[in-house]
Amino acid sequence: MSGADDGRDVFEEGLGDALRRTGDGFSADGPALIDGGVLRGRRRLRRRRTGMVSASVAAMAVVGLGTSYAAGAFDATGGSGRSGGVAAQPGPKEAKKEAAEKKGSKGSKGSKGSGADLSGGQVLRILEGLLPDGEFSGKEGRGTADQLGPLAHLVYDDGHGKAAIGVSVGSVDPDGASVEEQLRCPDKRFVPYDSCTSEKLTDGARLMLMRGYEYPDKRAETKLWSAYLVTAEGYTVSASEWNAAAEKDAPVSRPQPPLGIDQLKDLVTSEKWRPVMRAIGTAPAEPLAQPPARGLDKASILKTFKGLLPERVRVTAEGGQESEYAYLVVDDGKGATLLQINVQPDMRDVAGDLYGNGAEKLPDGTLVSTRKGSGDDKGGAGIVMWTADMMRKDGFRVVVSAFNSGSQSTDATRPEPALSMDELKSIALSGKWRES
Repeated sequence: MSGADDGRDVFEEGLGDALRRTGDGFSADGPALIDGGVLRGRRRLRRRRTGMVSASVAAMAVVGLGTSYAAGAFDATGGSGRSGGVAAQPGPKEAKKEAAEKKGSKGSKGSKGSGADLSGGQVLRILEGLLPDGEFSGKEGRGTADQLGPLAHLVYDDGHGKAAIGVSVGSVDPDGASVEEQLRCPDKRFVPYDSCTSEKLTDGARLMLMRGYEYPDKRAETKLWSAYLVTAEGYTVSASEWNAAAEKDAPVSRPQPPLGIDQLKDLVTSEKWRPVMRAIGTAPAEPLAQPPARGLDKASILKTFKGLLPERVRVTAEGGQESEYAYLVVDDGKGATLLQINVQPDMRDVAGDLYGNGAEKLPDGTLVSTRKGSGDDKGGAGIVMWTADMMRKDGFRVVVSAFNSGSQSTDATRPEPALSMDELKSIALSGKWRES
């Protein structure tokens, strides 16, 4: 690594992947149903609305089972500037006012840092001082005055092999919905890991610890262990470590990352990070989340979805996010199939991006697109993804996809999904979605 930008790219990409728990686990096949899941119904960015997001079902399914992680606990702290965290979602003035009142003296603008700024070198020295004796190399740091927020990354060697370790500090609204999502352990169906715990500490802070993998499909033996702390005031400390000198494209250098799970906890909960926190200040309050529109909540989507399945399949697992996205795992006696669905309101502004020249236009103006493609570029071997995507004239959209396995991160267990393309198309076009 030759500069701050290189360090930021290497470390932040890894941190983002770590708690996104989704980015490398799954992939989107063109304008698939990913956008609704990734955005949890809050289609913030045009790029995401059109489905062109690197994370799919984990950003849908762990975003469906974890939008939590599509937002990214590490991104929330490291990439949003001095006042921190997950960007506040635009909402009605009333919601903003109510959220500000709820925060009392904190207000909706957060607070400026009360402490002196620290340089990147000082932040690095805090990390070095918290690690057991060893040799350090590849050191990169970012100070509290940096718009992207403070960060420390280094390669640590305790005599048993080199390991990349990094920490970022930031702030979020401690009462915001995004915090709950980021602290929630993901569904193992989408993000395999060895262990994950989420707990509230005696001082009111909340902590998530996870022992997982750099690649959810485990195509390499690179392990990724991470910790994410949110203090009662809303400061965050995010840490990640690998059993290699870099999170990607580096050979495994040791069986496990160097810090045990208890040591990771000690690292992020250390009082040594307090000067960094004081320098960056608190984050603004998140506007209160709006309840899902009728028929777009998870319970309604699952009920309708199950009612439209062919009788030959039985449901073996289900889940989703609070609105617009759900998933089912079904079995017809010949192996499991993962089914995912997004049900979205007015999407007319991106209809041109979602439906190209190959789309079918029905007499009532409904646009329909079907796709069959590989789903194994970032998932299990031999995975195929079949998708039926429809949009009504008013922009109401239903997208349903099927895989030839019960998880996209595991190898295919059957030649084709349990549902045919015609059956997927029938589900997407059903009038039952408007009756929910």
